[in-house]
Amino acid sequence: MSHATIHPVWVRIFHWINAAAVIAMCLSGWQVYDASPIFKAIRFPASVTLGGWLGGALLWHFAVMWILVANFVAYVVLNFVTGRLRRKLFPISIRAIVGDLIAAVKGKLSHGDLSQYNAVQKFAYLAVIADIALLVVSGLAIWKPVQFPVLRTLMGGFDNARIVHFAAMSGLVGFFVVHVVMVALVPRSLLTMIRGR
Repeated sequence: MSHATIHPVWVRIFHWINAAAVIAMCLSGWQVYDASPIFKAIRFPASVTLGGWLGGALLWHFAVMWILVANFVAYVVLNFVTGRLRRKLFPISIRAIVGDLIAAVKGKLSHGDLSQYNAVQKFAYLAVIADIALLVVSGLAIWKPVQFPVLRTLMGGFDNARIVHFAAMSGLVGFFVVHVVMVALVPRSLLTMIRGR
């Protein structure tokens, strides 16, 4: 049995900081959302929000925002510079994604080598990187619409930026849920993200 490192220390540190930051951003963001909901039928119970009230939630959201952005940028840059991004997430093709997705649905997708991502994982990780980038850009357009008029315009205006931000958050929560379910199904993957191998 190989004891080679699957996830170096820096990847694990960034992963856990990102997980904590995303949870705090979502919980505080839901409290902010409840103060002025975009969709009247969608409200978040106080038990799953952070901040206690709009002002408290905004303080949490803006404080954690800097952690999330710094962690995300450093993670992407280091992955790119070290070549890990290319090695782990490429090549990828539609055919491979569909093939692995069908195998996963049938329960026939192999998880024998945790150092190699299957096509569905590659796609999901690339999608979540793009999604977090969209969350940051749309968040900036909401936070400083006057200071970032180009971002506001790209988002289709302030109100539309809120919808984009909500949709991107929903996508991230969806990824998080599926990610946790997959970890529960393949618990060895959690160990690799804790001890590196």
